Amino acid sequence: MASIINRLFTWWNGQTIGTQLFTARKGQKIGEDAQGNLFYRNADDSKRWVIFNGDIEASRIDPEWHGWLHRTWDEPPTDKPVVHKAWEKPHLPNLTGSAQAYAPAGSIRRAEPAPRSDYEAWTPE
Repeated sequence: MASIINRLFTWWNGQTIGTQLFTARKGQKIGEDAQGNLFYRNADDSKRWVIFNGDIEASRIDPEWHGWLHRTWDEPPTDKPVVHKAWEKPHLPNLTGSAQAYAPAGSIRRAEPAPRSDYEAWTPE
């Protein structure tokens, strides 16, 4: 019962029932990215949307699909693949707040923080 209520009222637990019904009735599947996210549009291409596979985080959308969703280009990457330069790095989602987030050498989040020689803690007299 709780999962039905979650699907009715919350978008952060996956697609809502309303989105699922709209996708089933009006959606034309356009493609899927490397992470398993599904991309749809309606018949007249006035709406484009994504159904996330896993965490709903906008930075998990590849740049090619982001450009299509936001109408930077009209052809989806499945029809006209985006040409990548040799110097381009692969797309990474925003890792802030995750275990893979950047932690500098002196961070307490590291297993063994590096000693700090440029800092001396203040102690009251």
